[in-house]
This record gives sequence, structure tokens and C-alpha cells, in this order.
Amino acid sequence: MAKDMNEMSRAEFLALPHREWNEEIVCDAVVIIPTGRKHDSGYGAMDYAAVIEGEPKLLLAGGSDVVHIEGIGGYGDNWLEKYGGLPQSVPPTGWNIDCLRKSRLLRLFARGRIKCGPALSSFEVYSLPPEEETP
Repeated sequence: MAKDMNEMSRAEFLALPHREWNEEIVCDAVVIIPTGRKHDSGYGAMDYAAVIEGEPKLLLAGGSDVVHIEGIGGYGDNWLEKYGGLPQSVPPTGWNIDCLRKSRLLRLFARGRIKCGPALSSFEVYSLPPEEETP
């Protein structure tokens, strides 16, 4: 049985395997892990652990200095295809953040499943509509 993420240490999160840098991941949540390294921007770098079915499985980035919720600009995934241009509004998602008990790391999650973009300087996460939630 998997260890409860609330009982995991920061070191246990950092010991997870890394995904391929260009692989997109569908998961239930991400745990934000400050790395202690400085990003070129001058801000701190972060990594993220993908949580799938309640269990942290993979590290996702490692060198990101910012999280873009619903992508850069906040318009959602494939916004140009969906809206044909810059949308005036986007559907609400219900993003949440809580704090894990032992590690004190933050968990980011939405109403449904989420998609994590490639491991670039900026980290993008998108909520998935119910019809796209199956990995």
C-alpha cells in the first residue's frame, strides 16, 4: 500500500523518479516542491510531484520559477482552437491549494483531473473538462 502523502517527508518526494522533459502528464494533483536552487530569473526554482490516484508518482520539472495555472495568460489549454481568438471569459475551474502535514509542501488541485505541460522554465497546469479526464 502506498504511503499517505501527508506522512511523506520532503526527501521522499525528491526521491521520486523524473518524467521525460517533454512528456505531458494527466494527474489528480501536483505537490509544489521548492528546490532551494536559484532560477535565472532570480526567483527560487521549483519542482512538482504528480499525484495519481492519491499517490505521488513522478517529479515533473525541477527548474521552473513560476506556475501558470490554466497556462500562460490563464485561458486554458488550446484556447485558440476552442475560442477562435482571445476569449472574453473562461469557464471556472475551482482550483485549490492545501498544505501537507509532515513535509509542509503545498498541494495544488482542481475540481477534476489536471494536465501538466512539459518541463520548461515555466510550468503550466490545466484543468481538464470531464470528457478529457481519462489519461
